[in-house]
Amino acid sequence: MTTQKTVPLIELPKSLDQLSASEIERKACIGKIMTYTLRNLTGKFVDSGFQWLLPVALSQSTDPLWPDPGASIEKRIEVDIYGKPVRTTASMIIHKLIASSIAYPKLFILSPNIRIEKAERAKTGKHIYEFTQLDFEARDATSKDIFALVEDALIGLVTSLKRDMKTELTTLCRCDTIKVPKKSFKIYDKEDLETEYGADWETELAASIKDPVWVTNIPREFYDFEDFKTGKWDNYDLFLPQFGEVLSGAKREWEYSKIFKKIERDQVKKENYSLLIKLAKEGKIKPSAGAGIGMERLVGWIAGVQHIAETQPFPRVPGTVHQL
Repeated sequence: MTTQKTVPLIELPKSLDQLSASEIERKACIGKIMTYTLRNLTGKFVDSGFQWLLPVALSQSTDPLWPDPGASIEKRIEVDIYGKPVRTTASMIIHKLIASSIAYPKLFILSPNIRIEKAERAKTGKHIYEFTQLDFEARDATSKDIFALVEDALIGLVTSLKRDMKTELTTLCRCDTIKVPKKSFKIYDKEDLETEYGADWETELAASIKDPVWVTNIPREFYDFEDFKTGKWDNYDLFLPQFGEVLSGAKREWEYSKIFKKIERDQVKKENYSLLIKLAKEGKIKPSAGAGIGMERLVGWIAGVQHIAETQPFPRVPGTVHQL
C-alpha cells in the first residue's frame, strides 16, 4: 500500500490594502525582524572588513542561470538602452567577480534580483519573482572561510534576535521554537542526497532537517569551481528547515582556459560575458569565494511564515501582479 504525503495548503500573501488589523500587526512584526536582520548582518560584514557596494539593476552581464537544473524561469526581461540589449539583474555574480578582483577585495551588496518564476511555483511557499540577496565575495578566500563566516553570522544573528526581539518573536510564535544553531553545521554531498532521496532531494532534505545544513558538490554555472580531474565542484548551498536553499555560493573559477572551456561546453552566450573573458585572459581575475543570502527566505525562516512573500511589504508571488 502506497502512502501519499499530505501537502499543506499555503494561503497566498495579500497586498497591504487587504490585510485585517491582526494581519497588519503580524506584518509589522515581520518588518521589525527584517530591519533587525539587515542591520545585524550588514554590521557583521562591515566589521569583518567588507566594503558595502551599491547594486546594479540593469546590465549586459548577469547570471545566466544555466545549466543549473534548479532554475525555473518563465522568461527573461531584456530592454534596449542606448542601442544595446541589457537584462534585469538575475544576480550580481559577474559584477562581484570583477569587482573583487580589481578594486574591492572584500565586498557585499544588497542586490535586488528579478527572476520571473513559473506561476505553478506560487504555492511552494519559497518562491517569489523579485527578491533581495545579501551578495558577498572575498578575494583569496576558501570555501571553509565562507562556511566559518556564515555560521558565525547566523549564530550571532539568532542569538541577538532571541535577546532583543522577544516581543516580536512571541507575537510570531517563534520565541521558543527557533533555536540558536550550533557550529559546525552538518555537510552533505549532493550525490549522496540523490542516492538517498532521489531527484526530489531538495524538498526531502528541507522537510527532514531541524537545523541549517550545508550541501556541496552541485553541478552549476561556469563560474563555480569545478575540478576537471575528479568531476567534483567546490561549491555549496545552505539549507534551512522548510524553505531549503537560503544561500548559494562557491569558490570561483579565475583561470581563462577553464572559464572559456566551460562557457563553450554549457553553450552560454559568450557575447554576454566578453569583458569577464577578456579580463581572465589578461590574468586580471583573481581567486575568490563568496555567496548570496536570500533575505526573504532567511527572515521567513526566522519569523515562521508559511510563504516568504509575507516578508515583503509588496508581495511578489509567481503568477500574481498587484498594483503596487
